[in-house]
Amino acid sequence: MDLQQNKDAVFAAIERAKKAADRSQEFVNVIAVTKYVDSSITKDLVATGVQHIGENRVDVFLDKYRALSGIPLTWHLIGSLQRRKVKDVINYVDYFHALDSVKLAQEIQKRAEKKIKCFLQVNISKEASKHGFLIEELEAVLEELLSLDKVEVVGLMTMAPFEASHAELMSIFSEAKALQERLAARKLPHMPFTELSMGMSGDFTEAIACGATFIRIGTAFFK
Repeated sequence: MDLQQNKDAVFAAIERAKKAADRSQEFVNVIAVTKYVDSSITKDLVATGVQHIGENRVDVFLDKYRALSGIPLTWHLIGSLQRRKVKDVINYVDYFHALDSVKLAQEIQKRAEKKIKCFLQVNISKEASKHGFLIEELEAVLEELLSLDKVEVVGLMTMAPFEASHAELMSIFSEAKALQERLAARKLPHMPFTELSMGMSGDFTEAIACGATFIRIGTAFFK
């Protein structure tokens, strides 16, 4: 496994996708999802120039956070978060990508010592197996979030079905982009909705074409 070669290949592919989408001048944040590797390999990947680290599980997030302390990194919690674990992790997180219930947002408000940058997880594809709000639920959700000033909703996060075709990916990601723009235009307090977290190793090209500003790459770094 040549981490530098893999990192260079990933970033080159992202630049090609940006160019194809006429987004060459825009910045896309690349989150290295390190859930399948240990802290030592994560540190080696960071040495190649990766600056954003993403973890799914709270215990692994905290282990890596401690192991890599002292290195200036941006930390992303990208997996589902149980309310009982919010107090353990939330103040170490730079971005939380899976805000999927009002009760979870209320717990973050209660435990946070700073504003926490969060993405609302939306289930655009309406898959029963996926977490996230349905679009038709959002109006009531936003009303509830207005009073939670430590929950800074920077944007939306969505995931497409694993087996989705190119056309299906473009449809799902385009719908997420349109929704993000509609919400940003409302200029709600502490909910700028300027960001869009979507796209992984297998579908980041389509995600970038549709306006993703954060993409989550795991396997492509470690093959």
